[in-house]
Amino acid sequence: MRAVLLAGGKGTRLGKSDIPKPMVEVGGIPVLEHQIRLLKSHQFYQVTVLASYKAERIEEYFGDGAELGIDLEIVTEDPPLGTAGAVKAFAKCHKDPFLVIYSDLMVDIDLTHLVEFHKSRESLATLVVHPNDHPLDSDLVEIDDEAFVKQFFSKPHAESAGRRNLVNAAVYVLDPSLLEMVPENEPSDFGRDIFPKVVKSGGKIRAYLTTEYVKDMGTRERLAAVTRDFRAGKISRMNRGVARKVCFLDRDGVINKEVGDLSRTDQLTLIPGAATSIRKLNQNGFFVFVVTNQPALAKGFITLEGLSKIHAQLEWILGLDGAFVDAIYFCPHHPDKGFSGEDKTLKRECECRKPAPGLILKALEEHNLDMENSWLIGDRLCDIAAGQAAGVSKTILVRTGHDGHDADLYEERPDFVMDSIEEACELITESSRDQ
Repeated sequence: MRAVLLAGGKGTRLGKSDIPKPMVEVGGIPVLEHQIRLLKSHQFYQVTVLASYKAERIEEYFGDGAELGIDLEIVTEDPPLGTAGAVKAFAKCHKDPFLVIYSDLMVDIDLTHLVEFHKSRESLATLVVHPNDHPLDSDLVEIDDEAFVKQFFSKPHAESAGRRNLVNAAVYVLDPSLLEMVPENEPSDFGRDIFPKVVKSGGKIRAYLTTEYVKDMGTRERLAAVTRDFRAGKISRMNRGVARKVCFLDRDGVINKEVGDLSRTDQLTLIPGAATSIRKLNQNGFFVFVVTNQPALAKGFITLEGLSKIHAQLEWILGLDGAFVDAIYFCPHHPDKGFSGEDKTLKRECECRKPAPGLILKALEEHNLDMENSWLIGDRLCDIAAGQAAGVSKTILVRTGHDGHDADLYEERPDFVMDSIEEACELITESSRDQ
């Protein structure tokens, strides 16, 4: 498969207008070279760079790519046609799917797995999506339960938007037939113009959710953050091939205030310090997973659509404070019958309702987790029991929410008891630094 790198950007916002943005260095190497080295490691040997601003600087540095062990083609856009227009002009001679990466990104993802995902599913495009710490100024997507994209939301967003923190990461696998939607010789953008048109016309675009490292370095602040991550080894540690430390969080009473069968977004209020605590876990390289019993679904108090809106609102308000969760796992079941309007299909015993460990085991199945460096924070002993049954290394009971009111029902006891998620996360991050 051929890879196409979109390298037309200027470095103006970085204060480096004398070079193309992809030639800005991280760790003494241009970002574009980091991308090419990643491509080669996944056996992409044919690479096309679509350049514009000061393209000669790219040509002088890379030549034909022989020194890096690839066949490199550098194409200069004149005039610039935007992300989609540039790719359409290139792809006229190609009939097979190809990979597209925007060249202002530091990326370390399993490209082989991404391509396999695309090939195993029928879609015109596969988009890499992920949560980040600045959704307010990121292009977002809405997906259905099968990860098909339903809608695109271009930046910027109102603070009241309440959308899922699912960011279009600007890494795509595209089928050439998608480019029929791109106008000839006219500037157009994939995220703003073409992908929404494809979805509106009934075309299938699939989202590839990843927790790996994809971060733009288009501002001085983000370049500084990427550079820090590179020096600390964080970028490579986030690759799916590396087992990562993890913190599991109960939802109600730990992250947000307990209200009893929360069923509306206006009932959702964060516990003080929750967002900053989760941000601290993010910054220290932890997976952060929410594992929550949601019996209100079985009782008929809320629909799946309603729960999705609540979780979108949770992701959004965390994102406004620079925090994110990597995934939310929930159990919809409840064993007791007799509620008016209940969903009888969900009224059963299951393996996912805590204290059963099913939610945590599902996360373990879907992600590469370092369970020797795993933590769980809950406000009930059923949370603690679930964590210990799943092999979580350390568990913390917090005094918020239910405050361990079910202690008489369980023999299990937590490793620590803390006043709040803030105190718990301080312990977790300090313990992580000591290792």
